[in-house]
Amino acid sequence: MFKHLALASLSAALLAACASTPADKPAAGKPAAVADGATLDLAILETTDVHSNILSYDYYKQKDDPSFGYERTATLIRQARKEFPNTVLFDSGDTIQGSVLADYQALVKPIGCDTELGIYKAMDSIGYDGGTAGNHEFNYGLPFLAQVTNTSMNVDGVTAQQCAGPKFPLVLSNVDSARDGKPIFKPWTIVTKTVMAKNAAGKDVPTELRIAIVGFTPPPILDWDKRNLQGKVTVTGVVEAAQKYMPEIQAQHPDLVVAILHGGLNTAPYTPQMENGGWYLAGVPGIDALLLGHSHTEFPGPRYEGMKDVDAKRGIVRGVPAVMGGFFGKDLGVINLSMTREGGRWVVQKDKSHSQVRPICQKKGQCVDADPAIAPLVQDAHQAAVAYVNTPIGETTLDLSSYFADEGNMTAISVVNAAQADYARDELARSRPDLKDVPVISAASAFRTGFGGPDDFTDVPKGPLTIRSASDLYFYPNTLGAVKIDGAGVKAWLEKSATRFNQIDPSKEGEQAFIGKMPGYNFDQIQGGLTYTIDVTKPEGQRIGNLRFKGKPVKDSQPFIVVTNSYRANGGGEFPGMNGDSVVLSAPDGNREIVIKWIEAHKTLTPKLLDKRSWTFVPVKVKGPVTFTTASGKEAVAKGLGLHVTQLKDNGDGTAVYAIDLSKK
Repeated sequence: MFKHLALASLSAALLAACASTPADKPAAGKPAAVADGATLDLAILETTDVHSNILSYDYYKQKDDPSFGYERTATLIRQARKEFPNTVLFDSGDTIQGSVLADYQALVKPIGCDTELGIYKAMDSIGYDGGTAGNHEFNYGLPFLAQVTNTSMNVDGVTAQQCAGPKFPLVLSNVDSARDGKPIFKPWTIVTKTVMAKNAAGKDVPTELRIAIVGFTPPPILDWDKRNLQGKVTVTGVVEAAQKYMPEIQAQHPDLVVAILHGGLNTAPYTPQMENGGWYLAGVPGIDALLLGHSHTEFPGPRYEGMKDVDAKRGIVRGVPAVMGGFFGKDLGVINLSMTREGGRWVVQKDKSHSQVRPICQKKGQCVDADPAIAPLVQDAHQAAVAYVNTPIGETTLDLSSYFADEGNMTAISVVNAAQADYARDELARSRPDLKDVPVISAASAFRTGFGGPDDFTDVPKGPLTIRSASDLYFYPNTLGAVKIDGAGVKAWLEKSATRFNQIDPSKEGEQAFIGKMPGYNFDQIQGGLTYTIDVTKPEGQRIGNLRFKGKPVKDSQPFIVVTNSYRANGGGEFPGMNGDSVVLSAPDGNREIVIKWIEAHKTLTPKLLDKRSWTFVPVKVKGPVTFTTASGKEAVAKGLGLHVTQLKDNGDGTAVYAIDLSKK
């Protein structure tokens, strides 16, 4: 699959020379070579998609939440190090962004060059052997990323400086500088660990294990973060990057090669732009273990059962042991690797190796204690972030929530759509007067729809509004974007959004699940004079009907400007026609900041100020119940919104099963 290189280049040798400081205490005794017949058990520990959730604290609800948080993952790491004699610890990315604390340190009061980022302080206190960069590492721009990782990038806008960064190596092989074509991070490195093996007689023998690590990020970052990356970097497919660097790695004769991919598993035909290329990466010769991420799920796990050449119970992908350790600090991934010494080298015994995901909570309310060493490291930053998000910005006379965003509650989404549309109209009037006659409509989705658990919903009650409220309404630090498309494009956009729902069979007497696999943040709902219906009894692509703008049928050729975020406008979510070519506005301002300023300008949110619900389901009588899951005890909320929803069963974990009556509008 790649050309063999007999000799490594000098640059490859220099890259390999950098090894991390071992995180564990070295085994007693002097490392020595071991003879054939020796055995070695190694636990590869993985965190991924922590998203700077350092503490078990919900900044939106202003309360502790033991169901997530790196401070509890740290406890699992320490337990694993006591359990397994030999361990290494790696991180698969999406580490520095994703929490109020992260935004505070990056955007509100950016930390100085001499200050280590909070999440890296926490990770360094535990001790890591390496990591890679996820797609969200790039959200704050390359200058910030270079600073907080202490990485010299030969990239436009980045000034070389020595700053306080993590004390472990970060590797990334598929992002290069547009200036010189060289990787912006080390593409790979060698980590040397002192471990304890057993010789053929069963006696403990200390030895050195040389582990090569190579990192990969999702190739679509160039589209998702176009404002930060366009013209500054180039991105390569994960397989192509592996093929490029594996000969260099193998020329250094490591004992083990670990691929750290911020991506999941997908068996669709491979392209260099594939977002979740782990299945194909596992097929590159020479990779001994695979660390996954990005998908915010667990591997091994039921989601991957039935996937070709994947053992979703043991955690094997195309013969390679692999793991994906959840997200938000909810889990620790562990690969139990068994090796034997054969022909003077270590060989992985794949039939004896397996993976597991260890949760911080075995059940609701049964969570491991937080590591007491973590919180003091970020206490000052945490308190400052709490004070910041409590800054008053206005008030609301109606509740704004996402508990029933899929069933028709647009209260929270309406605020975002109104703010986005007003901003875009003002900006386009100045920058694109040629578009003054094109109608502006706005698309937004509910970011928090329960994926992360029963508290993962937007919930802003009547009363005062703060920056915390705006952060709850708009969860991600996207920047605003707008695209010019036609009526056919608007319909295609809505058809893609409507794949959020399963196809419902009216004649079926048994229970039918209402919500499909598409994540809630891709269920865009468009407002601004547009109205439409969704028929969930029809196949995907045929569900949108009665599409009207200000009461008149929308023509396929009718022009529209749709305001959204830069992620969607440049292809995020793979919406039809969204490849960046139709962008007419790439704003420097973040969607969340736009929402904050809009609320400050209007002072009080009232039903009259916000657009009404723009869509309804086509009424259909179904024999059996059509069910979905959301937070428990919210039936009264639904009734107050005029939704025909009934709670059927409390799951006892903060969630409940509800039924929706589709026969009523």
